[in-house]
Amino acid sequence: MKFSVNWLREFVELPSNVDELADLLTMAGIEIEGIDKRGANFDKVVVAQIKASEQHPNADRLSVCQVDDGSSEMRQVVCGATNYKVGDKVPLALPGAVLVGDLKIKPSKLRGVESQGMLCSPSELGLSEDSDGLLILSPDAKIGEPIASLFPDDTIFDVEITPNRGDLLSHFGLARDIAALTGAATPSPRPGEGAPGWAGSIKISAPNECPFISFRKIDNVKVGPSPDWLRAKIESVGIRSINNIVDISNFVMVELGQPTHAFDADKLRGAINVRLARDGEKFLALDGKTYALNPENLVIADEERAVGLAGVMGGEETGVTESTKNILLEAAWFLPASVRRTARTLNLPSDASYRFERRVDPGMVLAASNRAAELMREIAGAKPAPDVATAGKLPSAPSDISLRYPHVDELIGISVLPTRVDEILQRFGLQRASSSKDQSSWRIPSHRFDLQRDVDLIEEIVRAFGIANVPVRYRSQFTPESEADRNHDFEASIRARLVGRGLNEARTSKLIPKKAGAKEGAIELRNPLSEDHAALRKNFFSPLLDVLERNVLAGAERVAMFELGRVFLPPDGKEERHLGVVLWGKLAPAAHWRSQDRIFDYFDLKGVIESVIGPATFKRTEHSDLVLAVEIFSNNQRVGFAGQVSSDRTKTINSTDPVLFAELNLEAHSASRPTYREIDKFPAITRDIAMIVPENLTHEKIAATIAGANEPLLASVELFDIFSGEQAKNFGAEKKSMAYALTYRDKTRTLTNEEITVVHAKIRERLQRELGVELRE
Repeated sequence: MKFSVNWLREFVELPSNVDELADLLTMAGIEIEGIDKRGANFDKVVVAQIKASEQHPNADRLSVCQVDDGSSEMRQVVCGATNYKVGDKVPLALPGAVLVGDLKIKPSKLRGVESQGMLCSPSELGLSEDSDGLLILSPDAKIGEPIASLFPDDTIFDVEITPNRGDLLSHFGLARDIAALTGAATPSPRPGEGAPGWAGSIKISAPNECPFISFRKIDNVKVGPSPDWLRAKIESVGIRSINNIVDISNFVMVELGQPTHAFDADKLRGAINVRLARDGEKFLALDGKTYALNPENLVIADEERAVGLAGVMGGEETGVTESTKNILLEAAWFLPASVRRTARTLNLPSDASYRFERRVDPGMVLAASNRAAELMREIAGAKPAPDVATAGKLPSAPSDISLRYPHVDELIGISVLPTRVDEILQRFGLQRASSSKDQSSWRIPSHRFDLQRDVDLIEEIVRAFGIANVPVRYRSQFTPESEADRNHDFEASIRARLVGRGLNEARTSKLIPKKAGAKEGAIELRNPLSEDHAALRKNFFSPLLDVLERNVLAGAERVAMFELGRVFLPPDGKEERHLGVVLWGKLAPAAHWRSQDRIFDYFDLKGVIESVIGPATFKRTEHSDLVLAVEIFSNNQRVGFAGQVSSDRTKTINSTDPVLFAELNLEAHSASRPTYREIDKFPAITRDIAMIVPENLTHEKIAATIAGANEPLLASVELFDIFSGEQAKNFGAEKKSMAYALTYRDKTRTLTNEEITVVHAKIRERLQRELGVELRE
């Protein structure tokens, strides 16, 4: 939200330096996203009045105006705007003026017609982003006066307000917080006149969504342009001027934080009812669009139709126009969740819904109504009714909170006197309900619903005391390793290993499209932001395949990626840390001894998996989206699945290369402490065994047979070569050749060839006896 420093000064004494104010707010947890200078402090830019206007003889979109700038002669100016009429007062930049963007004004000819200056839009004067037409000034503006007299210099803060601090979404609210931080006098709103009165013909049929609403009748309004001061204020914070009534409503919202809405009273039919919309009910909003409503949308209605979306936007049929004479001014407190739901489902955000969603101050509802009525009396010559018609009951104030003074010292780390604690909390608007030597109880003001626990009060104490005043403590000391530390190190090591193997890390959204979620049985969100973010992912299959498809369609020849993150398992949304892996395309450029590039295959995927969890067992299974699907086991525990993605799922990428996918549950294979051993001092000896075996004999069985020999000198076994299929046709039908490297080592001495020969012969004999293999000499 944007804040005018000049406007803030009307409520509270500020630091003399703008940078000091920015630092104060930043250190108090109120983030300043930008600082902008505003104002129309330009030389040779004056108030002028358009006396005559006619079509440009050589251009359809230009007009030639005769303007009075307060000098003795009329000045001719060519203009491209269309939003003015003869008699309007506008800013005139005279020759020699320099505007925003270093735009220098000088006499010139436009399509053959002389122009002695330029009529200005708000953006050309740096007053707002509006560049659609001229800046129409108040009829009371004095011709010939410098424009700077109407729009003094100002500084605009662009402030990021966290969702729990709805009380800061107004100039009064921010000024109140600044006063508490600096110890300045606490500001108070300008309530005007009026008080709750008779209920009138108002009915609340949805009291949960609308606990309280008020209406005030305001007669004899004169709708027209806003005075320059009002227009300058709202435009300085990014709100476009429409007319004096709408501008007053926006002004009060930005000043006090409470949205109000003005209905044309003469266009309403019968009693007012705040109700839930009927299914399919149509509503024509002020943005000119018709919306189809449902029973989750709260509306303000008369006896014939809905006239307003409660807390979001008014209706065009009852909107204020130049012909409006009588107004019904609404101010209410709506349930934040109801307003948020309506704004999201209809994709209709507004300045009002932004505030209602973050909970407005119940204590400001009638104050805002009174303030708006008073301004309408002053500016529009209106006659506000002395009483306010109300229905319902305002929400109660937050519950009292108890605070132990020793807890303050324990949490902050320094001693803060109880009297100092009381002073700070009272500056923030809290009232002490009871107290003792070590403890006190505090009543929370209606605008601070975010204060719910004692630690919230301590946070306010730190904000006012100054986080910079809390001394830094030396914390670089030994702390015992925790389970979280081990899991973090485990995942970091996984990332390092996979990156080292040439894989790239991907990051996808935890939310998946509605269609994919329905197919997978994923948990759907109740209030999704869009159709593409409607369910919680239950695995990495669809998200990573979407990434693969985008990369392939963009021309990639190789995709090797992984993602490590959370998935959400139905039906209760249990969270688990999973690892997803996708391999596709070329493993590496072709080598000179190969006729073609090698592509990723199943063994590459197996190598990636075992680089993460170590030796694993793979058992065939069935999977709807995978062929050659396997379950992965580590230490006899299922930790994931893998396979080649079916062609039905990969046909959109038009590739004949296989797509390999694996997913591991890292919580099933949790982090373990590393083990260390002494580096072997004595050399190893390696001997090979090559054999012809049946096609259906697995590597797992051969490795188990070798291990079953229980030879203490055997250190490791590695399969390094396979000939099968067409390559093994010389070995006979349904035969293949497999070659293993066996490494022998003793930790205490150097082995001799004779010792190795004896052991190696036993293993060869065992393979022949138990598996019937044919050894290749």
